[in-house]
Amino acid sequence: MRKTFQLFCILFISYSFAQNSILQSGPMVGYCEMTEAVIWLQTNKKASVKIAYFAVDNPTKIFYSDVYSSSKEVGFTHHIILDQLSPGKKYKYDVLINDKKIILPYETSFSSKKLWEWREDAPDFTVAIGSCSYFNETPLDRPGKGYGSEYGIFESIANKNPEIMIWSGDNIYLREADWDSKTGIYHRYTHSRSIKEIQPLIAKTQNFAIWDDHDFGPDDSDGSFYNKFLTQKAFKDFWANKSYGMNPEQNEGVYSTFSWGDAQFFLLDDRFFKTPNNRITGERTILGNTQLEWLINALSFSKANFKIIVIGGQVLNSVAGKENYSNYPKEKEKLLKEILDNKIKGVLFISGDRHFTEFSEVPRENTYSLFDWTVSPLTSGVASENVWKENNIYRTKGSLITQHNFGTISFLGSKENRQMKLTIFDTNGTELWNKIILKKDLQ
Repeated sequence: MRKTFQLFCILFISYSFAQNSILQSGPMVGYCEMTEAVIWLQTNKKASVKIAYFAVDNPTKIFYSDVYSSSKEVGFTHHIILDQLSPGKKYKYDVLINDKKIILPYETSFSSKKLWEWREDAPDFTVAIGSCSYFNETPLDRPGKGYGSEYGIFESIANKNPEIMIWSGDNIYLREADWDSKTGIYHRYTHSRSIKEIQPLIAKTQNFAIWDDHDFGPDDSDGSFYNKFLTQKAFKDFWANKSYGMNPEQNEGVYSTFSWGDAQFFLLDDRFFKTPNNRITGERTILGNTQLEWLINALSFSKANFKIIVIGGQVLNSVAGKENYSNYPKEKEKLLKEILDNKIKGVLFISGDRHFTEFSEVPRENTYSLFDWTVSPLTSGVASENVWKENNIYRTKGSLITQHNFGTISFLGSKENRQMKLTIFDTNGTELWNKIILKKDLQ
């Protein structure tokens, strides 16, 4: 009898381990609304997957998602909808693969959006931001020292317990062996998403993403890239944003918006509609007319105190270098003029791309200043010392940082004293710089 029991235990442990081995990456928390959330995960083969979840204040009432299964066509990725939520509650969840619970060594949780308007002050919350994540893969990397390092930065971000993480471009770095085929593109996403250091962060934090050139195609790629519909499909398969572009039938672009508390975030696409850097004739654009008009309309409609515009490249840097918006002066001028003419309040630009961090402030007559906070890099190579010579006339003294870093925006205070606190941290989570922007100064 004892031998039979021991054999049963061995078989049970072996079976449970086998289910764990099917989990390729994730789980990752995607968007969370008042009554619905999405959990993303990837398996390495066809399997039945579901999520069990419960509110922390009522752990005996367990809910289950529908059972999901996917295919190689989508890289065995799953977007699992949880549709039995109540507003303003913290939930814990478990992953079940082939009806067996997956044991994970870190917290798996999320919070539904709070119903606060007309009832109380906006909730305090924190958003983490970062760009330029390079994860080494020696056989496909360029010769020499690996371009990526200090992956522990993601554990430092997780330790800050942000409600939201915004990946602001260059999240995967497609290589020469990747961007010419679907096989290569999905391999790159799978490799990057499977890095062990990012798992605790994505499992308990809402994750939203934009793309920049290295997620979209080759370095400095633009709307002419022949495989952009393939990289767009991969982006949708591996992220869990609320939407991708405003016309699903046209299937163009990955721009979108979401809100949390008294902030609305506008996630822009600076690649799909972009004209080449070196093209001389014709209209030169980064956003394109359709996306630009959508953005101005959405900003004008928004009632949020803070309107955070997230885009891959720098918007306010005065230097027309690299891929800064100053290389596209006509469209940049139109965007900034529309914000001014429509009296749009509370705007902050978030950008990445440059492999250094800086804060730019552009004064405007008879209204508030515009700000552009560039936060980069997370794990990729750091910009050379030449960046200190770049004459960005709008750079705030003391804000230039040339090392691996990440940022947080904390939305704090009562209705009358609402503010954003912007903070930069090093890889260990030690503060390097901060700035407070008051709501009243953005009116």
